[in-house]
Formats: sequence, C-alpha cells, structure tokens
Amino acid sequence: MVFHTFGDRDNSAMLLIHGMLTPWQIFEDAAEYFSRDYFVVVPELDAHTEDEPTEFCSVEEEAEKIREYALDNFGGMIAVLCGLSMGGKIVAEVAAMPDINVGALVLDGAPLISFPHLLVSFLAKNYIDIIRRSKERDPKTLEQCRKTFLPERYMDDFLKIADNFDEQSVGTIMGSVFSKYEFQEFDPQIKILFMHGTTGNEMFSRKAAVKMKKFNPQTEIRCFDGYAHAQLACFEIEKWTAEVARFLKK
Repeated sequence: MVFHTFGDRDNSAMLLIHGMLTPWQIFEDAAEYFSRDYFVVVPELDAHTEDEPTEFCSVEEEAEKIREYALDNFGGMIAVLCGLSMGGKIVAEVAAMPDINVGALVLDGAPLISFPHLLVSFLAKNYIDIIRRSKERDPKTLEQCRKTFLPERYMDDFLKIADNFDEQSVGTIMGSVFSKYEFQEFDPQIKILFMHGTTGNEMFSRKAAVKMKKFNPQTEIRCFDGYAHAQLACFEIEKWTAEVARFLKK
C-alpha cells in the first residue's frame, strides 16, 4: 500500500479510499480541493499499485494497514473517512476499530450487504475478462471502459493497475469484499453520509444504506437517481466533492 498526501500536516486528517480496479487518481481533484482545510491522504490499495505488483489479502488486512498509518501519523484521529465501493467496506472496518477516532464517515456504494454466490462468480469472471483484455489493449474493451467505468483521463493509470494485476487475486478480493459485514452502532457523534445510485447492482448499496441508518440513525442517505455504481465519483468528481463538502459543513 502506498499513501499519497496533500496539504498541511498540521490540519486534521481526511482519508479518501478508492474502489476495485479504480486508480487512486480519481480522488486527486477532491484531494486538492479538501487540502485547503484538511491534510488529505489517498492510499493506493494493495493489488492496485502502479509501480510494482502487490497482493490484496483481505478487506481486514487493508483496514489494518490504514489503522497503523493513522495511529503512526495522527494518533488515530481521522476527521473525515471516505470510501468508494470496495473502499467503503474498508473504511467501515476502520471506523469500527476501538483505537481509531472518526469525526465523519462517507460511504459511496459501499458493499455492506452479502451478494448472492452466483452474482459474485459472474462479477469475478467479468473482472478477469476486463483485466485480461485490458492487458492485451483490446480496443473494444478499452472503449467500453471509457463509457461505463472510467473517463479517458484515468485510463493510463488504470492500465498500469491492470498490467500488475494478478487474475487469481480477483477471487480473493471478491470473497472478502462481498462477505458479510457486521453492522454496529457507532458513536452517535460520528456524522455518516451514505451515497448510492439506482441502476444495476446499486440495489445492494441502497439496502446497505437503509441498514446503516437502522443501526445509526444519524446517517444521511443521498440517492442519485439514474446513476450507476461509482458513477458520480468516477465521472463527476466535482459534483461528488460538492456533495461531500455540503455534508461536512452541515
């Protein structure tokens, strides 16, 4: 795992965690914006590192690495903790750790509900196919990625990830990310924002948001009608940033 930082270390910490097969750079603009008020940290998760291959073992291990970084650098104090998709599952684990103190938790499309086994198998095969064809620089695959997965500006970064990605690790990631999450009551002082879309598999994100609010009534749910999974953060980062900034200023 690699940690990219923005802003003044004397400011309160804000962490932005990306999703599966998504480069950390999707949060670069948001990091620049929030660095005016926070010391922003954007981890480059394992199995998603661009300079050399790394291994993703589990959501819990990724969360532990972030915990250790937060303890070493901020004494466990995190003002804002944001996670997109897989990153949302990771930050939910971090926020529950007893020696980590979180002021605000932002979840976007976090898979906190177990997915059916057949759907997980389908998603794994789809990811493997995307990785394989991306390594081959298949034009149709890359064009489809530009339309539905990542805009052109992030494609070079995505291809670096794909080139380093071990296909066998897809199953490991899928099994960990889509496993059962134990919901719990957080400190009621922790502000929680749960964002999700309405198309595709976002029905699972909606269910997760409702359950999070059941356990933590202070949760604010923001539904973006017609948006697919992670679409807002990946394709409209300015709008995503404005939404988070609005929530934090309330």
